Amino acid sequence: MRLESRIALVTGAGSGFGAEIARRFAKEGAKVGVADIRGDAAEAVAGEIGAAAVGLTGDVAKAADVNAMVERLRQTFGAPDIVVNNAGFTHRNQPMLDVDEATFDKVFDVNVKSIYLMSQAVVPAMREAGGGCIVNVGSTAGIRPRPGLSWYNASKGAVNTLSQSMAVELAPDGIRVNCIAPVMGNTGMLQDFMGVPDTPENRQKFISTIPMGRMSEPADVAKAALYLVSDDSDFITGVVLPVDGGRCV
Repeated sequence: MRLESRIALVTGAGSGFGAEIARRFAKEGAKVGVADIRGDAAEAVAGEIGAAAVGLTGDVAKAADVNAMVERLRQTFGAPDIVVNNAGFTHRNQPMLDVDEATFDKVFDVNVKSIYLMSQAVVPAMREAGGGCIVNVGSTAGIRPRPGLSWYNASKGAVNTLSQSMAVELAPDGIRVNCIAPVMGNTGMLQDFMGVPDTPENRQKFISTIPMGRMSEPADVAKAALYLVSDDSDFITGVVLPVDGGRCV
């Protein structure tokens, strides 16, 4: 059990990548805070995991919600020494000038500001404890952008670079920060990413750009996250790890 006695907080964990990350961490011995803006989804995943998990409801773009989720986890299991900033949001694939300001703000609030708020909430305790692990979920969109997703691409570029900057700044505190950059996966945002109806024909157009011939799956991202927070990677920090079947090559 690679995460015995560890306490993890995973955002956007009510479904998709986040849910699978939470499940895998729990199987490896961690106590897990399953955080999602959809309280019923968070509670469902936590209930499936069992006594090793607690559901946390809140908006990662609001400081009060982030602080409340961290505090509830602390009261239930203790302060987190692992945080996975997985919650994400995208605008629909469309010309850049057609994205309205409110949607632009939400993309950056959920994808970027959330990491600022979470860092404010958890880094002081990690420093006091002598270390911790943070994994931010970026995207291949921030490495090799597709057209029609300009503002989303920019937000994920920020996540990728921010992860590296956090890594060098927090390394003296024993806090490792890494980033996972998945290629498009079969998640709730898939149709928005494609910008066309989710049909087998349209999926195949996107899959054809991935050398290994498939989209990412939650298990792919969860296995990468487990590696990056385990002692197997204890000398690795500042990495932006594409989980992309060769898309960024």
